[in-house]
Amino acid sequence: MAKKILVIDDSAIVRNVHAVILKSAGYEVIEAINGAEGYEKALAEEMDLMVVDINTPEMDGYTFCEKIRENAKYKNVPIMIVSVESEQEDKIKGFKAGANLFLVKPVKSDEFVENVNMLLK
Repeated sequence: MAKKILVIDDSAIVRNVHAVILKSAGYEVIEAINGAEGYEKALAEEMDLMVVDINTPEMDGYTFCEKIRENAKYKNVPIMIVSVESEQEDKIKGFKAGANLFLVKPVKSDEFVENVNMLLK
């Protein structure tokens, strides 16, 4: 059974690009437009990894990470932040919120898949 990855990004284009890349690598993809929708979907289904943008309406990526880490079933599920934010303080804040990895957009598809594969091993 394919590993299930939740992709949270308010940009339909970015979600679609990530979904195409991940599906072509053999993963199942669930999409959400913001952290609030992503949180609901994560509670409704079992996710193996989450790819999260920081800048989303309603609930940003940092808040999503903090909130999802409070749920026992997601204590150890990998979270990858993929964001245009590139300052060291953004990365530190992401790791403190519970992210395992922080990539800066745009991410090359091969690098994206390699990191997903690494986090899922």
